[in-house]
Amino acid sequence: MVAFVLGVVLLQAVLRSAVRTVVVPRGEPVMLTRIVFLSMRAIYGPLAGRHHDPERRHAVMARYAPVSLLVLAFVWAVSVIVAFVPMHWAVSDLTWAGALELSGSSVTTLGFVAAPNDAAMSLAVLEALIGLGVVALLIAYLPTIYGHFSRREEQVLKFEVRAGSPPTPTQFLTRLHAIGWVDRLGMEWEPWETWFEELQESHTSQASLAHFRSQAWSNSWITTAGAVLDTAAISEAAIDHPSQPEATLMLRAGFLALRDIAAFYSLPSNDDPAPNDPISVTRAEFDAVLDELAAAGLPLVADREQAWRDFAGWRVNYDHVLLALCSLVAASPARWSSDRCGRFHRPTVRHPRRWRVDPLDAPPSW
Repeated sequence: MVAFVLGVVLLQAVLRSAVRTVVVPRGEPVMLTRIVFLSMRAIYGPLAGRHHDPERRHAVMARYAPVSLLVLAFVWAVSVIVAFVPMHWAVSDLTWAGALELSGSSVTTLGFVAAPNDAAMSLAVLEALIGLGVVALLIAYLPTIYGHFSRREEQVLKFEVRAGSPPTPTQFLTRLHAIGWVDRLGMEWEPWETWFEELQESHTSQASLAHFRSQAWSNSWITTAGAVLDTAAISEAAIDHPSQPEATLMLRAGFLALRDIAAFYSLPSNDDPAPNDPISVTRAEFDAVLDELAAAGLPLVADREQAWRDFAGWRVNYDHVLLALCSLVAASPARWSSDRCGRFHRPTVRHPRRWRVDPLDAPPSW
């Protein structure tokens, strides 16, 4: 009876992991899934670190998320086999080795071992159904992930055309000014508001999607998100033109999406920052960008002090979570985002829930 109960407990834990990872529309953090991904990260991180070429490092890390998904499915299958071993042993006169053979035969539906009695036969049928269900879940899971990935990367590539790779607000604004599109900035923000809303839904329902990397080594969904938000914040704070409601709505959609994704991954965040809280961008960096924009001929507001306060007031809403997400996905270096995320120390297999964050005024490691 004790062995049977232990098998049932392990089985329900595995099934809960699979259902909460794949079936539940709003994904839920699962310890088994987290440990599998952290274990694979412990393997792929050092493998990528051996290469000095950033493109080679990117190619290695690009395999991390897909391989981790396959390993997760394998772990589910092996766990089901292990869970049924004590149950088969409890309802029959099989040895532990015989129960393992019967469990493996049942979950794979190969049928090379016959069940010794009706109770064991019932368990074998149930195990076969569960094994097929796990395979069906994986088959249904992968196309959904790649569909979300494709839609996400379509906008990333569009922004690369306008803002370079890695993208920067300076390149985006100067290129639009060069072709006479600065007065059409409002039209640029509406698709990004939709993109952030879809990002929020997909990256909190499909746990692995955040780790799928862009095709180009210098691009990343999170650094693109940061560049888009910074561009809109600079446009609202420093460009001399009427305020654009599309930009403010997109900024709100953006920082709410990043906060929600950070909360899903248990990243440290501040959901109610004060407007004058410190941010990772310095005043000197902000002034340097304004100098570049002025040199390109963009009309800027006269009061730079107020422009800085306005920009910092927007940036404080997403500064912390942006850097934390850059650290989570090991994004390639990009201006004002992944180039300064060294203060965030990711969880490990030994401590899968623990994030350590150095103070903002600590000596930077980037």
